[in-house]
Amino acid sequence: MENCEHVLEQLSDFIEGDIDAVLRAEIEAHLKMCRKCSVLHNSLRKVLIIVADERTFEIPVGYSERLHAFIDQHL
Repeated sequence: MENCEHVLEQLSDFIEGDIDAVLRAEIEAHLKMCRKCSVLHNSLRKVLIIVADERTFEIPVGYSERLHAFIDQHL
């Protein structure tokens, strides 16, 4: 069973698909049970989708500060 710290360390590789099948299954199981990690995973995945979008967009004022505050509060 993976713990939150290890999941967060592996989250980028997990999203990219750069981990082995056993670790992927363990992280998937953890994400089903841990709301904090699941929310962070979904948020990071959405940010990556937005960043990969070639269209120009403007991030709302204060977003960065709110994001950092959320991460600090929940980690």
